[in-house]
Amino acid sequence: MVKDWWLYHGTGQGTDRRARLEAGSPPPWRDFTGTPDPGYAPPGCEGPAWERTRRRGEGYVPDEQEKDVVNTALHLRRPLLITGKPGVGKSTLAYSIASDLGLGPVLHWPITSRTVLRDGLYLYDAIGRLQEAGLEQLRRPAAPVGRATTAPDTTNTDTGTAAVLSAAGPEPAAAPSISRYLRLGPLGTALLPQDRPRVLLVDEIDKSDIDLPGDLLTVFEDGGFVIPELARLAQEDPTVAIGTDDDPDAAVRVAQGRVQCRYFPVVVLTSNGERDFPPAFLRRCVRLHLEPPGEEKLALIVRRRLGIDVEAGGEYQELVRDFIDRAGDGDLATDQLLNAIQLRLAGAWSAPGDRDRFLKTVMQHLTGPTA
Repeated sequence: MVKDWWLYHGTGQGTDRRARLEAGSPPPWRDFTGTPDPGYAPPGCEGPAWERTRRRGEGYVPDEQEKDVVNTALHLRRPLLITGKPGVGKSTLAYSIASDLGLGPVLHWPITSRTVLRDGLYLYDAIGRLQEAGLEQLRRPAAPVGRATTAPDTTNTDTGTAAVLSAAGPEPAAAPSISRYLRLGPLGTALLPQDRPRVLLVDEIDKSDIDLPGDLLTVFEDGGFVIPELARLAQEDPTVAIGTDDDPDAAVRVAQGRVQCRYFPVVVLTSNGERDFPPAFLRRCVRLHLEPPGEEKLALIVRRRLGIDVEAGGEYQELVRDFIDRAGDGDLATDQLLNAIQLRLAGAWSAPGDRDRFLKTVMQHLTGPTA
């Protein structure tokens, strides 16, 4: 059943629905005012990055509940927090949304225990800039005899760079342009003002430091952020062109050091349930819990991924049932079933006496017993 209000269907044919998404009216509290840079064009539905997104997303089979929740997040322009056991397709759903609505390659931000908010917003190579300033100084003629050569204070990277350059010669060179040493991260790139949203996958946020979910709240509410290194230089250089997570050589212009979205991105956060999140964070997300797929959904996944009708019976249907039986003793990932069927398509593990070893090899439990 298809509902009229749905934008995301999971079928991969959404040109008209993307137009509805772009033209839709956001809630007043989610209406942002960023101005797109006319000289910047984000990646479209072409090229290797898009092909990877499309191929991964087209294999996902959402059920009605998943479509309801995803479309709720799209209409409210809120982050989507997906929980569930490893291997149920949480990350793949992000690629399915991008593929279905033609929103370009997914921006991927993998989270670890050392990840901080700035990692997702932007990267600044202050040391590289300082080193280049020093090399430029060495290339210049030595200072006249008797001229003061007080060592610069490098406790601040920006003023330290300028001091290195001003220590010699009557005509000091300008500091290296900061734009070469700045690059937007996946979250920063997703927040660029654009006429259509990008899909951002924040993968395994439950592995983060305890402060990261709280740090994200302001960014999610404001739909933007400030790059302090650019804000400090705004009077001398009010607009700076920097690279993006898609392309370090891209030149997207940032004014006054602030990135402000026009359309809030489709943010998909995944969690394996290894920790709880603060209520303030949860209330700003639309939540979806994915259960392991049953036999009917597994059959649809196999048909879409491998073009095989397992419901017709035979060995492949038996593999589906073996997968479900083994999943009762410990967690399995859906791609383990696909691996098993792919091996049999290739003629591997064909000896009748090898079946038990075959299942134990390709369907090892992620949790619980290993046998």
